[in-house]
Amino acid sequence: MFKKLDEMEVQYKALEKKIGQLEQFSPRQKKLILKQYSDLSRIIELYKKYKKINKDLIEYQNIIKEQKEDKDLISLAEEEILKGNIVKDDIISQISVQLLPTDPMDEKNVIMEFRQATGGAEAALFCKDLFQLYSYFANRKTWQVEILSSSAGSSGGFREIICSISGKSVYSYLKYESGVHRVQRVPQTESQGRVHTSTVTVVVLPLVDEEDVVIHSSDIRIDSFRSSGAGGQHVNTTDSAIRIVHLPTKIMVQCQDEKSQHANKIKAMKVLVARLYDLQQRELKEKESRARQSQMGTGSRSEKVRTYNFPQSRVTDHRTNITLHNIEEILKGNIDELIEAIRKKQGVNNDIWRSD
Repeated sequence: MFKKLDEMEVQYKALEKKIGQLEQFSPRQKKLILKQYSDLSRIIELYKKYKKINKDLIEYQNIIKEQKEDKDLISLAEEEILKGNIVKDDIISQISVQLLPTDPMDEKNVIMEFRQATGGAEAALFCKDLFQLYSYFANRKTWQVEILSSSAGSSGGFREIICSISGKSVYSYLKYESGVHRVQRVPQTESQGRVHTSTVTVVVLPLVDEEDVVIHSSDIRIDSFRSSGAGGQHVNTTDSAIRIVHLPTKIMVQCQDEKSQHANKIKAMKVLVARLYDLQQRELKEKESRARQSQMGTGSRSEKVRTYNFPQSRVTDHRTNITLHNIEEILKGNIDELIEAIRKKQGVNNDIWRSD
């Protein structure tokens, strides 16, 4: 561990020199240097504290050896050694946590997609409920939510709604929320009071920079068409809606929520870039290890993540086997316990996660 820390300290000092010469670097290089420096700062500060404590402990031990006749001084030195060892152990523990592997995407913003799966109108309503749940959660974290695309369903729900969520470490919190969310409740249209089961698919994608994904202009087709549904006077009067098709992968994204083609195109490109990046990463994981991808942490789209049982006011996470009996609070965005549990199962450093 200490060899690794010494190497990191050398890297940190090299970055300090570069920061003093930032004008020599491109904007992208500057951003990378500052991020690397920031990432190393906390662990290097802890290492400096560790070395200072270690140096003090050696001095106290020398006092005990040299001042054999001064019992008061020896007693004081022994007391300081006891305190110093406690502090040192705590610092080592913190350093060990900081050295845990981190996901380079953890600091990214996300694109979150909600789609009704099975259950018709009830699934569309639950699609809306889930979007609101995560919007409430984002609001509590002081994150910003922006709807990128939506498709209205029956009874006031959504067939599909796609949004971006921006803030501190958003992907770190939400990356395990992908999968199938199942709801069990009595629909408003059910006259005999029977419980129906419906499902909604949730996808969470890191919002990457366009330069992180190579998209050739010849590989995409951009179509414009007239918007449909609610949206004001521009609907059905101008070709403001945009559809982008990535020809090699057949991935299609369309956006019609904004009044201008330009704004819709920007939003659609964000979604396309995120989907292409996700596809590239999944293909890479497949090549690396098919066995690993079959495990829970892949965020498989077909995986059943949670069940929301309204008659029993129960929410069960099927990956952690945690069941909570406060569904109304959970629908208000109080999902910290559920998120923390799955992060712990994945070996994520929750102490870092809480330091926001």
